[in-house]
This record gives sequence, C-alpha cells and structure tokens, in this order.
Amino acid sequence: MGDTINITGADGFGFGAYHAAPTGERKGGVIVVQEIFGLDEHVRRDVDRWASLGFEAIAPSMYDRREIGFTAGHDPQGMQAGIAHAMATPLDQAMGDIAACRDLLSPRGKVNIVGYCYGGSMAWLAAAKVSGLSAASSYYGSMVQANAGLQPLCPVIVHLGRLDTHISADALKDAVLAAHPEVPIYIYEDAGHGFNNDDPERHDNASAELARARTVALFGG
Repeated sequence: MGDTINITGADGFGFGAYHAAPTGERKGGVIVVQEIFGLDEHVRRDVDRWASLGFEAIAPSMYDRREIGFTAGHDPQGMQAGIAHAMATPLDQAMGDIAACRDLLSPRGKVNIVGYCYGGSMAWLAAAKVSGLSAASSYYGSMVQANAGLQPLCPVIVHLGRLDTHISADALKDAVLAAHPEVPIYIYEDAGHGFNNDDPERHDNASAELARARTVALFGG
C-alpha cells in the first residue's frame, strides 16, 4: 500500500500524488498518469502493482488545480466531469507536473512513464516534451494520432485495443509508423478501451498482462 504525498510544480502549486515504495530491489522509478477519472481506486492499485514489481511509483493528481482530489465513476456523469477537467488542463501545466515527478524520482535512478487513456496521451507527449525520461509506455491515448509527428526523446511503445470504440487502432498505428517506423505499436485483438483498468466492464486480463510484460521489459524490469 502506498501513501499520499505533496509535490510542488514548476508554478509553485502543490499537487497531490499517490506514491508507493518498491518491493525488493529497486528497478527504477515509474510515473503513472491517470485516466480521465482522477486518482481513483484503479489507478492506486496500478501504482501498487508497479511497486510490487520493484519500481518506485508515483501517480500525480493531474486536476488538482481545478478540483483537489478529484475522482469520478465510470458512468456518463463521471466521464463528462473527467473530460471537462482534461480539456481545461493546459498541456504545458501537465508536462510541468510530470517533470516535477521526474525530479522527485531521478536522484534514485532512471525514471519511466506509463499512462492510460488521458494518461496515454500525456505519456506520448511527455516522451517528446519532458527531458530525462528513460522510456514511455502509452496506452490508448486519444491525442497520440494528432501528435504522431512529435519526436520522442526516449524509447516509447504504444498499446491499443482492437475493440476500442473511441480510437481507431489502425489509423493511429498508421500515423505513428509513418513518422516513426521504429516505434512498436501493439494492437490487442480481444481488448477495448481501458483494458488495463480492472473495472470488470473494461478489463481484459490477458491483454493487460501482456502489455504490462512488454512495458516491464521496456523499463528494464
């Protein structure tokens, strides 16, 4: 189990984050970027999972400047609230908060980033905009296709669900590979949007385990 900490962003604002120390030998740091639903139970369990694999993990609360400690359910009302927060959060601010997490982790070794949904977009953007990251793993980020031309500063992989009704896996893959043929794009045939989230309506265990194994290998675990 982790704990809640406070991190000071580049603008001097103190935002919350969920932090978990690694189990056993430390393999590195991981910044875990949330879905649109905030630091809910699913994100916290994911942070704990990364810690159990030997990574010091931190998930920043990306919407704290708008609503401290925001979480929302996976229902139409929760989606509407989460999307509103995501759209109103400036990208430079998000990148700055990710950089602050990097600065917290980097004195103890390499820093990786993984993100899901909204966080998948942020992980792709951070790979190109935040220096000092060792690797990035982007899960079903809706902004990746429009930003496919950005030049990553570190190795990056992308995970997509074939059954995702929000993102065209083939169109996103084509866009990324046109700009970066070296970037691995993994499409999981039995998975939809949010397949790493352990909500029963979204979770696909086989796809989640395979994507995590690929991410661990990228991160050097």
